[in-house]
Amino acid sequence: MENFVVSSRKYRPATFDAVVGQSHITETLKNSLRNNHLAHAFLFCGPRGVGKTTNARILAKVINCQNLGENIEPCNVCDSCKSFDSGSSFNIFELDAASNNSVEDIRGLVEQVRYPPQGVKYKVYIIDEVHMLSTAAFNAFLKTLEEPPSYAIFILATTERHKILPTILSRCQIFNFNRIKVEDCVAYLKEICLKEGVQADDEALHVIAQKSDGAMRDALTIFDQLVSYAGNHITYKSVAENLNILDYEYYFKIAAACMGQNVPQCLVMFDEILDKGFDGHLFINGLSEHLRNLLVCRDTETIKLLEVADSIASLYAQQSKEASTTFLLNALNICNQSDIQYKTSRNQRLLVELMLIKLCHINTLVDIKKNFELNPASVQNATDIPAKEPVAAYNFKQPIVSPTVSLGGRSAIDKIKQKIIDSKNQVEAEQPQAEIKIEVITQLMLDNVLADFKLQLDTKNKKMLHTVLDTFQFSLGENNYININIPGSHNISMIEECKPDLSQMFFDKYMIRPQFNIIAIASDDTKQYFFTNKDKFKKLAEDSPYLLDVAKRLDLRFD
Repeated sequence: MENFVVSSRKYRPATFDAVVGQSHITETLKNSLRNNHLAHAFLFCGPRGVGKTTNARILAKVINCQNLGENIEPCNVCDSCKSFDSGSSFNIFELDAASNNSVEDIRGLVEQVRYPPQGVKYKVYIIDEVHMLSTAAFNAFLKTLEEPPSYAIFILATTERHKILPTILSRCQIFNFNRIKVEDCVAYLKEICLKEGVQADDEALHVIAQKSDGAMRDALTIFDQLVSYAGNHITYKSVAENLNILDYEYYFKIAAACMGQNVPQCLVMFDEILDKGFDGHLFINGLSEHLRNLLVCRDTETIKLLEVADSIASLYAQQSKEASTTFLLNALNICNQSDIQYKTSRNQRLLVELMLIKLCHINTLVDIKKNFELNPASVQNATDIPAKEPVAAYNFKQPIVSPTVSLGGRSAIDKIKQKIIDSKNQVEAEQPQAEIKIEVITQLMLDNVLADFKLQLDTKNKKMLHTVLDTFQFSLGENNYININIPGSHNISMIEECKPDLSQMFFDKYMIRPQFNIIAIASDDTKQYFFTNKDKFKKLAEDSPYLLDVAKRLDLRFD
């Protein structure tokens, strides 16, 4: 049996023109070579499988090519190109920093830099996964990277640029690789299908490209897997079966059932989906993507965001005409909330079924809302409104009528009734009413405010201030003045702190703001209200003389 070579290796680009989806980088490198403006250090950044190492190898091969033409591509016939292809080149070194990340490994590389190239102009060092180097290894490499010999060129590659020291970044030309677009990936897969004699549907190739998430290497790996599964004819059905993908047809049918308010059909189809082994969370995400695709189809400017085959795109365009923007926005909001709640839900199936029920009743609720806004008087008795579906039986916890309207935890009918009551109250509030004014503060009013104020102090953990207020004497004066007798002038700051809150509380309760007259009573005219620790001990010692002996033995002091 012959050794099988995976497509990601077999069809690895050998020239700049063969690189997929990175023209901004390949053109820059070719111009640098053409104009002889080649830097001594490059840093290739980007996600996995987009061509970082491939471009590094092509650049290393082109740099030493002895027959470089105007197209700046390797000739593949000179000794340098042949030695590179056979893996026997002494002038191109490739280091995997994931497994060679110590200071000793970098010191060994730096030692090699001292020796000039043999038979060519440059020595090229490719360091893959460079972010895996330790800090000490980076520091050991720093000086050589900053001032290398004229014949040394370093090409670093990484998927995590943020882990590289800023001192390393500042010494490199940085190239950011993009994810491969779906259309570019599909075009490249079609070329491979022609070379391999494989027939593949456009829908199948689009699914492969989407599952690869912008990584060409992943797309080729999936392609090999499907060739092994389906043979030389890859269909959309075989891709869906092998990759465990829910068919587009289910989403189109469920979306149509939701727009038609067909709850039983939605629930039966969801049960069929579960029977096939698909996860409820996967279904929520797939339905969300389907609704998103319908939404972008409604505008000519956003239709380019639809990354599906042309045959599927026509189905999206057709169904998007049947769905209103309001329906799609509310449906996306419901699916998003279900996606958030799915992992924490104890009954996940019920959560998805409730989501489908809400989706089916979006149009009903929107019609009720429009009817109310156009003719509020027609729904004064909301309980008499006939409904085709028992909308009030469902508890809508998400805002599904419009992005700015929330139905809370009550039914739609209750919300309409509440809105009518609120509107009536608002009209009554706008009518001119006789101003209620209290001119004289009574003792009962003063007692009520003081009681409420002290209670407020307790809730705010200000019990000490409450105790101090109990020592003050509040009495009524003339012209709504309140006299406050306080023991000693040192307590004035406390009552000054309370005055604004007391005044506001009077205003909130009786619509009047009193004036305060503070009277400080001399300390010799009143009893002592506060006792120090020493005073308390003397008082206790008068009743229990043995405490003096205890304090003396224990050498207790009360300052």
